[in-house]
Amino acid sequence: MATVPRHRVSVIGGGGNVGAATAFALVAKGVPAEVLVVDVVDKAAEGQALDISDAAFMMPGTCRKGSFTEAGQSDVIIVTAGARQQPGEPRSNLVDRNYKIIKSIMDSLHPIKPSAKILMVSNPVDVLTDIAQKTSGLPREQVIGSGTYLDTGRLRSSLSDITGVSPTSIHAYMLGEHGDNQFTSWSSARIGGHPLLEHPKMRGVDLDSIYDKIQQKAYVIIEAKGSTYYGIGICAATLAEGLLNNTSQVFPVTNYVERYGCYMSWPAAIGSNGVEQSFDVKLNGEESKKLDKAINAIKETCSRYQ
Repeated sequence: MATVPRHRVSVIGGGGNVGAATAFALVAKGVPAEVLVVDVVDKAAEGQALDISDAAFMMPGTCRKGSFTEAGQSDVIIVTAGARQQPGEPRSNLVDRNYKIIKSIMDSLHPIKPSAKILMVSNPVDVLTDIAQKTSGLPREQVIGSGTYLDTGRLRSSLSDITGVSPTSIHAYMLGEHGDNQFTSWSSARIGGHPLLEHPKMRGVDLDSIYDKIQQKAYVIIEAKGSTYYGIGICAATLAEGLLNNTSQVFPVTNYVERYGCYMSWPAAIGSNGVEQSFDVKLNGEESKKLDKAINAIKETCSRYQ
């Protein structure tokens, strides 16, 4: 019998597309953890866990169906459960439907391991991360969300196509809110220490077109196949890996930023304590106005769920 890995990661909503993609990504990435697939639909959780376990035989991790009680004692708890976004529906419309779901999940997890980290993936992620922190009772630094990590990946991939530079060497972010109020911090974007917009191949590029393409990509996918899950699955698995392995890598995740007084999508280093530190991003005047709009939208929605 194989030795059970020391770390445990539970995926709540693992019977669905996003949860299953996340659990599979954890195993495929070689994360040395026991991955638990947890879902209110027990048969779906069992089927996904059995299928994913077939991919684990050559990996250091394992995968099985788990319970909400077991999930509460995990090192990392990834929440992907929630109402599905409909074609053309803004992410903000999902709040009312997902509030009750998230609150019920947090209640089912109790007692929650004091050192556990919660990673929210369900949308609208910035608001639901705030709700999860309040209902879980864990410190703010231990409850984060996937934020604009995937959006930032889409941005860097687009810029890579233009500049010919690897996406991992392009330092540019989508920030503020994972949703209609997110924005690109063009003024602080860099390649090799130099301003991105001064790169020869960025001359004459329509920045609004790049932004619009990123904003619409999820809606295009949803219209075509019903939901997005591969991209966010690998993002969630990477964030969980960072939490488990104490990497202190910087990601644009949903985290509580003291100076703005709310959860928002903002660069932060994550590690074994959750958010290790949050960073200040220099913005120009126009970007600062967009940030204020995103913050006000998040705060206004969160105020309805105190």
